[in-house]
Amino acid sequence: MSAGWNTIESDAGVFTYLIDNLGVKDVQFEELLSLDSEELRQLSPLYGVIFLFKYPTDEPKTSEPKDGHFDHSAAENIFFANQTIQNACGTQALLSVLLNKEGEIDIGPQLKDFKEFTGAFPPDLRGEALSNSELIRDVHNSFAKASPFIDETQRTATGDDDVYHFIAYTSVNDTLYEIDGLQPAPISHGKCAVSEFPDKIIPVLQKRIERYPAHEIRFNLLAMVRDLRVKAREIGDREMLEREGKKREAWMWENALRRHNFVGFIGEMLKGVVRQKVKEGSGAYEKWIEESVERTKKRVEERRTKAGEAEEEL
Repeated sequence: MSAGWNTIESDAGVFTYLIDNLGVKDVQFEELLSLDSEELRQLSPLYGVIFLFKYPTDEPKTSEPKDGHFDHSAAENIFFANQTIQNACGTQALLSVLLNKEGEIDIGPQLKDFKEFTGAFPPDLRGEALSNSELIRDVHNSFAKASPFIDETQRTATGDDDVYHFIAYTSVNDTLYEIDGLQPAPISHGKCAVSEFPDKIIPVLQKRIERYPAHEIRFNLLAMVRDLRVKAREIGDREMLEREGKKREAWMWENALRRHNFVGFIGEMLKGVVRQKVKEGSGAYEKWIEESVERTKKRVEERRTKAGEAEEEL
């Protein structure tokens, strides 16, 4: 891994344990597979959503956003920080919700100190402070995939590059805000009480997705909600509590795997399989390759089918 900020996945387990390691209490993320206000209401209390999308690097900058309007005065009343470094947008997006929900969420002493320290800063200096926070950077990087192939080349992205970006949506001061560190100010999407957020966020997201071609399905949406285990205990739902406990165990296992580099292991395993097939005699190795190719084609086709179904839901 590099000494800077590494890329992290848009994954509910990654984001949940990331904020847990930052000291946040009783908050988790849930992946949303459809734009359904009723589904969001069932997750109540809903603090905000994190949206991942393909960033249009070839679009020119404009004085006003395509939807909503810049609220420059809001940066003085809510937490808004400019993004000043690559690969930090995921953590910056979730902090944009957390640090604007301190009255509803126990964000822990470390984030509380960070918010108080940067409270009087303008957005650009807040972004610099976030980028230079060893605590936040180290926790962020602890969830990056281990890889021996790290490209630290710095260059300007072009329209042919697949560049992805995280932004946050949340209700603050009875206003629905889009908080994007690459923009000059928070983007207001109109009046929105906390109780109205599940209904009012849906058309905002739909309009955003409609900007893209119909075949574009590379989006991801995560809801920031109260720990569902707490809810299960409150209502006495043992099945839900057991289900959420197993989900946490799976997340911990997946996060542990992300920290390991399996390239060497895979290489040695392939060598062993090839040696075995060669020992089996003429044609065994070629047959194994053909069968493997067919199985791979089948899996790819199954994924395309599932992706098409997800696109229809969105």
